[in-house]
Amino acid sequence: MTDAIKLTRLPSGLTVVTEKMPRVETVSIGAYVDAGARHETAAENGVSHFLEHMAFKGTATRDAAAIAREIENVGGHINAYTSRENTAFYCKVLKEDAGLAADIIGDILCHSAFAPEEVERERGVILQEIGQANDTPDDIVFDHFQATAYNAQAMGRPVLGTEETIKAMSREALTGYMTRHYGGRRMIVAAAGAIEHDDVLAMVGKHFADLPDAVPADAEAARYTGGEFREERDLDQVHLVLGFPAVPATDPANMTTQVLSTLLGGGMSSRLFQEIREKRGLVYSVYSFVSPFQDAGLFTIYAGTGEDQAEELVPVALEELRRVQKDVTEEELARAKAQLRASLLMSLESTGSRCEQLARQLQVHGRIIPVEETKAKIAAVTVEQVQALAARMFRAAPTLAALGPAGKVPSLPVIAEKLAA
Repeated sequence: MTDAIKLTRLPSGLTVVTEKMPRVETVSIGAYVDAGARHETAAENGVSHFLEHMAFKGTATRDAAAIAREIENVGGHINAYTSRENTAFYCKVLKEDAGLAADIIGDILCHSAFAPEEVERERGVILQEIGQANDTPDDIVFDHFQATAYNAQAMGRPVLGTEETIKAMSREALTGYMTRHYGGRRMIVAAAGAIEHDDVLAMVGKHFADLPDAVPADAEAARYTGGEFREERDLDQVHLVLGFPAVPATDPANMTTQVLSTLLGGGMSSRLFQEIREKRGLVYSVYSFVSPFQDAGLFTIYAGTGEDQAEELVPVALEELRRVQKDVTEEELARAKAQLRASLLMSLESTGSRCEQLARQLQVHGRIIPVEETKAKIAAVTVEQVQALAARMFRAAPTLAALGPAGKVPSLPVIAEKLAA
């Protein structure tokens, strides 16, 4: 770690990490909980996200309006998100208001009221959110893809939950889940910006003292299954997601996977964008990305196209997946590595991004990874490594999700056969 980054593990198990950033006037502070959709049972699917909503609906001393008003009175903002592996609650404020940010985050995590009327009101909001997602094909297709890639297991369930599980979610289910999972040993408080480590320790000691003593629990191991999902809908476009199993976040090959994704579908100069959109005009949107989890990973390609264009698009995309296994130039490799390096360095200018990176690195790797180490890993990726990884990954059992007028999209066996050729 650098001199600017400091870390303390408290007797309660709570980890506090800070990074002092010179020449900024703001502070980002957040609580990152090692609990997300993959920690839920089938019956309680969506409880992590429900809790994220409920945290802002009132505590023993503040109602929902007061939480929003106190932060906005000082020009700050507060938000949260839920993923498959964690839930985060964070604030960004001017440096003089860091104490208020820590107070409010600690309050919503330690003293949420879960008023029955607020539970019912927020249940309706989440059902509306699920309905909106279902009506957004280029959003919900990824849920179908995830559910197919990790069939009948926690990693494949939707973060929002389902209408059935949310309608059945009781107040006791919410409070019980929070008591079991929101303890100090499963939480990291991270802060970045114009802040001193000792000041954050004092704030945490004051505002996070009432966290429950939750015992860390292992999530259900991810088991990639692969498969095919299709749903015919009356849409102008068919939304396609094609994916493959990738390495976990801790695997040394993860950086090679990131470089491959950037080269293949990471920007306007990428192969998929140039070949499918620029040269052939088959899509408006096509891209690839990597989702590295703690014990698994996915390499994902998305495209949205017309019904007639789908028949041409898929073979073209598959040809690019075959070609990248044996034909990568030093020039395009250098361009992909430059994109990754620039993205990393640009993110370091944001207190919020730094805050999140500190917590994520500790949760996944158990340590803070120096920027120079990450830059060195990017620089070390070779053409041979990219080609070998592509050859291994794109010959694995694929996952396909197609939503819309998908009649002309080749079947999964046909796709797999073409990739193996």
